[in-house]
Amino acid sequence: MSEPLIEVSGIGKTYGSVIALRDVSTVVRPGEVTCVLGDNGAGKSTLIKILAGVHQHDAGEFRVEGEPVRFASPRDALDRGIATVYQDLAVVPLMSVWRNFFLGSEPTRRVGPFRLLDRRKGKATTKQALADMGIDLRDVEQTVGTLSGGERQCVAIARAVHFGAKVLILDEPTAALGVKQAGVVLRYVAQARDRGLGVVLITHNPHHAYPVGDRFLLLKRGAPLGSYEKSAIDLAELTRQMAGGAELAALEHELRSMEAG
Repeated sequence: MSEPLIEVSGIGKTYGSVIALRDVSTVVRPGEVTCVLGDNGAGKSTLIKILAGVHQHDAGEFRVEGEPVRFASPRDALDRGIATVYQDLAVVPLMSVWRNFFLGSEPTRRVGPFRLLDRRKGKATTKQALADMGIDLRDVEQTVGTLSGGERQCVAIARAVHFGAKVLILDEPTAALGVKQAGVVLRYVAQARDRGLGVVLITHNPHHAYPVGDRFLLLKRGAPLGSYEKSAIDLAELTRQMAGGAELAALEHELRSMEAG
C-alpha cells in the first residue's frame, strides 16, 4: 500500500470555548479519494481549513508525506502540493477561461526590456491542460461566467492538476449542481484520482461520495461518527449513518407510539 500523502491523527480545533473539531483521524493516499461527509456544522469546513493552511490545529498531529507540519498560511499548503477548490471557486466571472486558469501565474514573453502577457501560450496551455483531463471547451477566450457550474468546477480541477498538486481538496463540488452536472464533476474527480493525485472530497451527499470514494470519514458536531474503507460499508449503510439511523429509528418508534395512543 502506498505511503499517505496526508495523515491526520486525533486532530482537534477550538475557538474559545467552542469545540469545532475533536479527535479526527484519516489518511489521503495517492490515487485514492477520501470522502469527508457530514451535515452543516459537522466540522467539515474546519478540517479542510486546517489541511489547506487557513487555520492551525490545536491538538493531534498533521503529517504531509510522513513529516509533521503546521502550516502558517495557504501558501505553505500550496508549496507542499495541497490545492483546495472551494465552493466559490475563486474565479473572476468576467475574465476569460484561460486568464482564470493562470490567475496570478500568467505566462509572459520578453519584448526588448519589457515582459508582456503571452496570450498565445496561455490559451494553448489552457486548452491542452483541459484536453488532458478530457474537458473539451469550445473557446478558452469565453468568459468563465458563461460556463455551467459543472464546467467551472472542471476548470478549477484542471488548474490544480496542471500546477502540480499532489493533493486536491474539493469543498462540496456538487452541492449546487443538478444530477447530470454533478456526474460530470465526479467523472473529473475520478480522472484526478486516476492521474495519481490524492483527493479529499467534502460532501453531504453519500450518493455522490460512494461511486468515487475509497474511504469515508463521517463527522457529526465536530467529532468522528465513523471511518470506513469502501470494502467495509455499502451505500445503504453509509446513507443510513449519514441520516442518523439510530435517531431516525427512535423517532419512528416515537411516532408509532403516538399514533397507537
